[in-house]
Amino acid sequence: MKAEAEALLPVSRAADLDEPDQAGRWLVETLWPRAGVGIIGGAPKCCKSWLGLDLAVSVASGTPCLDSFPVAESGGVLVYMAEDAAAVVKERFNGICRHRGLDLTSLPIGVITAPSVRLDESGDQRRLDRTVRRHAPRLLLLDPFVRLHRINENQAGDVSAVLGYLRELQRSHDLAVVVVHHARKNGAPSGGQSLRGSGDFFAWVDTALSLRRHRQQLLLSAEHRAASSPEPVAVALAGTERDMHLALVPREPPGSDSSTAPSTDVAHAVIDALARAGEEGLSRHALRRTLRVRNQSLSQALMRLAGSGRIARRGDVWVRLPVPVPDHIDTARNGNGRTDGHP
Repeated sequence: MKAEAEALLPVSRAADLDEPDQAGRWLVETLWPRAGVGIIGGAPKCCKSWLGLDLAVSVASGTPCLDSFPVAESGGVLVYMAEDAAAVVKERFNGICRHRGLDLTSLPIGVITAPSVRLDESGDQRRLDRTVRRHAPRLLLLDPFVRLHRINENQAGDVSAVLGYLRELQRSHDLAVVVVHHARKNGAPSGGQSLRGSGDFFAWVDTALSLRRHRQQLLLSAEHRAASSPEPVAVALAGTERDMHLALVPREPPGSDSSTAPSTDVAHAVIDALARAGEEGLSRHALRRTLRVRNQSLSQALMRLAGSGRIARRGDVWVRLPVPVPDHIDTARNGNGRTDGHP
């Protein structure tokens, strides 16, 4: 009888379960649950990493994410950026901090600098578990998922095993786990359902943040397991090279078609303004004041012109390079494959 009793699973009456803690529901209000696991998803070059780093700075500093979503519980952060060099990670952190008037040296943000972390290997799982136990972060950011394993992302069993480990990590250490992951090229209307690979990804998440391009805007939407989804918001990279950050921008009004706006006109206007300025050049602020254009439109024009070698940054100003400017300015890409705010 004793052995049989020991084999039973623990059971509690439903009425005796703990009451929901509404006050401790969120880590970042309406954006990320307090100890939830989830994914930031989107196509390549959709600022997924920027959003993850913004979340990290917000939780570590207690300042609102994207300057808009309050942090309910601040604490330490642990980050692993598998695709970015340490200097790039620091540059981005510094830019976000300068924008918010923060000192990066005072924030409890730890960056894992191991050359690789394999979540499908038991040895690395134990190392990560011990690292999380030692640093006790409030948030763990892993970016991107594709660099954290060698499994087949379309095999449900393989994916489930890795995600199950992350769920155990979250429950054992009472922390939020944010994973950056790519979306399919022609994904479903739901951001979470458009995640690349097995359907286990969307089944696993407590929260799915999705970044997708709609016409000329980048939209951020959130889907929660245990809360209603807020309205999507428009975001864009803003600031100068020193304080680059992801920011909310006004959404296009319903029925508008910004795709008809001739984006080449902004690029031509930038070239003309810099030609008039000569060797002294113009700062980003001066360009925007002179041209009277949206910040996002100016950012896109600067990136594409710099990537094609027509302009260059000299300190805090932009100058026109002494090369012939073709009548047609390519606005399909920026010449070096980047669209993440680094001309």
